[in-house]
Amino acid sequence: MNILLWILQILLALHTVTGALWKYMNSEQTVPSLSAIPHGLWMALGVVELLCALGLVAPMIRKRLGFAAPIGAILIGAEMLMFTTVHIASGTKDYGPVAYWLVVAALCAFVAYGRLVLRPHAAEEE
Repeated sequence: MNILLWILQILLALHTVTGALWKYMNSEQTVPSLSAIPHGLWMALGVVELLCALGLVAPMIRKRLGFAAPIGAILIGAEMLMFTTVHIASGTKDYGPVAYWLVVAALCAFVAYGRLVLRPHAAEEE
């Protein structure tokens, strides 16, 4: 289980860094249904994503930072749910992005549950 969680944490961190960089290269207008998000919040989400990605892999560097992994996963999952809500509220009939965001949110929920309940980082040897 620990190996699976680490693989997911690394993949989610890479996904999240990619998303943050994409936000800096593209405006919220790129996805029309997300245009309701103010530009300042769009940029701030990029910063939050970078911090969350760091939190997902921080326990690799220092085991004491194990608390950061589930926090990062929860925040990324919440962001995906926010995108889903904004997209649906926009009235757009294309639900492709919603499926993608919900899958990422589910993976984040699994990582958070795994690191809080199934295999916390604190349980690993220093």
